[in-house]
Amino acid sequence: MKYVLMFTSDPSQAADVTQEQAQDVYGRIYGWFGEHAAVISDSGAELQPVETATTVRTGGVVVDGPFNEAKEVIGGFSVIEVPDMDAALAVARTWPGLELPGVAVEVRPMVVDYSQFE
Repeated sequence: MKYVLMFTSDPSQAADVTQEQAQDVYGRIYGWFGEHAAVISDSGAELQPVETATTVRTGGVVVDGPFNEAKEVIGGFSVIEVPDMDAALAVARTWPGLELPGVAVEVRPMVVDYSQFE
């Protein structure tokens, strides 16, 4: 089954993270992708900072920024293919970024069979 791992953070909690801590974790993230290459279906994607976002709202209104109600921002995502949610959670729990405050990995099953919508 395919799952999307969305790597999120709450920027307001990052103030106490030193540059050295951030660099250490970021370096281990590269290793994480190598360690889990067998189950990763894509190459992953890191997103530009939230300040670069543009949002299209209902009615086609375009606004600068994401302006979501959530405190967290999505910093990137990856697709994995594993047998079940337990296996997906096991992979997500090893994300090096979880050592930093305000970081989370949201795990969602992907829709792969669109016949259910017919």
